[in-house]
Amino acid sequence: MRIKSKISNGVKNKIIVILGPTASGKSELAVKLALRLCSGQAEIISADSRQVYKGLDIGTGKLSKKDMKGIPHHCLDMVSPKKIFTVIDFKKRAEKAIKDILNRGKTPIVCGGTGFYIGAITDDIKIPEIKPNWKLRKKLGGKSTEQLFKMLKKLDPERTKNIDPKNPRRLIRAIEIAKAKTEFFNSRRGRAIREANGVKELKNSVFAIGIKLSEKELKRRIEKRLKKMFRDGLLNEVKKLRKQGISWKRLYELGFEYKYPSLFLQGKISKTEMLDKMLLENWHYAKRQMTWFKRDKRIKWLRGCKESNPGLFFWREKFYH
Repeated sequence: MRIKSKISNGVKNKIIVILGPTASGKSELAVKLALRLCSGQAEIISADSRQVYKGLDIGTGKLSKKDMKGIPHHCLDMVSPKKIFTVIDFKKRAEKAIKDILNRGKTPIVCGGTGFYIGAITDDIKIPEIKPNWKLRKKLGGKSTEQLFKMLKKLDPERTKNIDPKNPRRLIRAIEIAKAKTEFFNSRRGRAIREANGVKELKNSVFAIGIKLSEKELKRRIEKRLKKMFRDGLLNEVKKLRKQGISWKRLYELGFEYKYPSLFLQGKISKTEMLDKMLLENWHYAKRQMTWFKRDKRIKWLRGCKESNPGLFFWREKFYH
């Protein structure tokens, strides 16, 4: 039987997940898979916590319309960066998109590097909708990022593996969620739900492909990607966001690709400091991503991300039979 017919039969009601560290080539591989392995009968759901925001294009590595090559993409450009978009919001939108794609007889390809977002889709975990705890936020507001990170590690050590330890807003929100979840699951209602349902993994419907690179190659790609961001106009993107009314504080919260250019534009750091900080932060983030992903034994790892990679053909054959 030809590969194409195997694929069309094998991916029915399946969800493909493409994951890996920053700058590993996930988005490009997802498009290649959609075009070549699924014969164009696939659509991509972005699982990136910042690509959901409008106007955050260069700094988040969004593909251009040209690079999408006609493959529909979901969960991009959904809200203003002035608003807070939570994992609960993402889960609702992503699950709706997946259901719609499957109902149309196509294959959903979830692609991203935010492990928390990917897990919200691939594991049948019911995340309680947690409202802001203003009293707690006020209490935590005076603490340093080091203190906040230490608190979060005690409450939810897994979450610390995939969070920016220097982003106070995200740390405070993660602590808020961890505390609320602990209180909920320790309550009578929470125990009843846990005992009745457990945590069900969608093992039969998910096929996860991870991109693994050597440290040397990953560092090279991160540096190359950052240089491309500046060539493409990252500083102008930050200036444009400022003109749209995005505060410096909010830009800091949107990740180091926006924090350090913002500090540079204000004259608080030099160009060299900006570039050095961004390289270092990207590398640390990539290591946290890999630490998070390594715990999931369902992931089939590929060395590199080229479609010609022999490993890709091996897993393709295994999956599509």
